[in-house]
Amino acid sequence: MTNPALEGASAPLVARTVAVDDPGSLVDLLPDDPQLLAWVHGDDGLVGWGRVASFASAGPSRFDDARTWWRELARTAVVRDDVDRPGSGLVAFGSFAFSDQGKDSLLVVPEVVVGRRDGVAWMTVVGTSLRGLPELAAQPAPPAPVGTTFSDGSVDGATWEGLVADAVRRIAAGDLDKVVLAREVVAETAEPLDVRWPLTRLAETYPSCWTFHVDGFFGATPEMLVRLERGLVTSRVLAGTVRRTGDDEHDLALAASLARSSKDLEEHEYAVRSVAEALAPHCQSMNVPESPFVLHLPNVMHLATDVTGVVREGDGALSLAAALHPSAAVGGTPTPTAVALIDEIEGFDRGRYAGPVGWVDARGDGEWGIGLRSAVLDSPTSVRLFAGCGIVADSVPESELAETQAKLVPVRDALTPPA
Repeated sequence: MTNPALEGASAPLVARTVAVDDPGSLVDLLPDDPQLLAWVHGDDGLVGWGRVASFASAGPSRFDDARTWWRELARTAVVRDDVDRPGSGLVAFGSFAFSDQGKDSLLVVPEVVVGRRDGVAWMTVVGTSLRGLPELAAQPAPPAPVGTTFSDGSVDGATWEGLVADAVRRIAAGDLDKVVLAREVVAETAEPLDVRWPLTRLAETYPSCWTFHVDGFFGATPEMLVRLERGLVTSRVLAGTVRRTGDDEHDLALAASLARSSKDLEEHEYAVRSVAEALAPHCQSMNVPESPFVLHLPNVMHLATDVTGVVREGDGALSLAAALHPSAAVGGTPTPTAVALIDEIEGFDRGRYAGPVGWVDARGDGEWGIGLRSAVLDSPTSVRLFAGCGIVADSVPESELAETQAKLVPVRDALTPPA
């Protein structure tokens, strides 16, 4: 039997991190490389390219297997880090399948990483021996998508409304309290898509979200599953949504209505409770705010709560992500019952949609978002987009369909050629 801790690298890795002058837009540095990697939030984040090691995992043990591989790889690596910030030194990017039946979870160690945090920029090169530092420069602008068309995925809108109605009936019967149902839309392009185009558009339009790309899975998520920095853990919970109108005065009224909505507050309470209960065994102390705030994004507004804590010694970001997934925000309540219902009626394989996506460094620090507002490249000219909604007893199918349409806007717009 192969030891998963020894796969993906033929010799101990050598990583060198040095401070660099501000390189400008991180996304603009990405070369035309299908293995490019990105995790960008405003001006900060990490981008990478090349691949010196990787590890694929699947099934219920996917997080444990990946964590074992990463721990062994980091233990044997030789790291020279002149910056000493979260995300400097040896780093792996990753994304994990939503379901225990998913087959495409992955950790990737890039050959080159460029990072920036709080005005400090750095570059890391990784290999099996010391090597020179490449020059950093903005790459030529990627080509825009050509001839993008959109169509329904596995089910059309009317059929999906029927699935929501079925879920509401089951909730009313007492089978469960909440389930998150998703739908997919397919985009086709006339020519191969350069993923740097939608990444650039998403990073520019949604700077308060985390724009990501790992192995063909990309998007701009507003939801931080878990961030771990030197013992401090944060998880941002989003549940409860209203679409913005573009009229500031009307949107303020909608935000106030959202903050009072019993349906949305109930959905949000389930999600916060599930995160707090999952984090509690891993924390010495925690802070769970009593009331959510309204997070304003360009297309929607969400009820949001930031759960924080001090982590127990030995728990790294990847362990915390595994403990938190799936939360009620992407599965439902009770989670096992909700996930079983998703498998029964949703009608498609989520893959990495709504699974953890982000990065981890050799210290165990890292950031893992939930793979929302996302899409996957099925082929050079075919992309599947995903969006979901939390269904509770008061849910109205037509309203939930409208909510998915609002949540599809970021990636749809990023894939639409300019006029």
